[in-house]
Amino acid sequence: MARDNPGGAEVELSMLFADVRNSTGLAETMDATTFRRHLNRFYSLASNALIRTDAMIDKLVGDEIIGLYILGIAGPNHAQKALQGAREILEGTGHTNPNGPWLPVGVGIHTGVAFVGSVGSQDSFVDFTALGDAMNTAARIASKAGAGEILMSAAAFHAAHLENDVEERSLELKGKSQPVKVHVLHAR
Repeated sequence: MARDNPGGAEVELSMLFADVRNSTGLAETMDATTFRRHLNRFYSLASNALIRTDAMIDKLVGDEIIGLYILGIAGPNHAQKALQGAREILEGTGHTNPNGPWLPVGVGIHTGVAFVGSVGSQDSFVDFTALGDAMNTAARIASKAGAGEILMSAAAFHAAHLENDVEERSLELKGKSQPVKVHVLHAR
């Protein structure tokens, strides 16, 4: 397969998107430097949680961090590790604190097959990332997660071998022709 796709391949993975909720409203309440400090604190704890749970950090985008739990790196329990990373991020941002979080964060996790590898121009900038429907689905799921929520697609939930009796939702996701079933979890 690598010969057919220089610079990458289609692989199974679990994708985690952790996004600050209402960052526009939050930024409105403080100066830009203070807002930057909040985001840097979030990026630091989220990056550490992702690395500790064997994710590859794909990128930091605005107020969001993306982690890739690639089968060949994170192992066959990549969906479980993604959930562990999500819970660590929510705990670190204070979602288990009785006084509430210092930063509201929602997380989406999806498991599927995506192209993982280099993209860009052969003559200039190249980025290492994941692309495809699975990645888009993960991003859309994350966009629906409320503060303190982990929304796991049915594929991720089953890949993590979870059998808990948790809330299920059917989500209409932008660009998707069919609703997507998710399971709602929390930090603890």
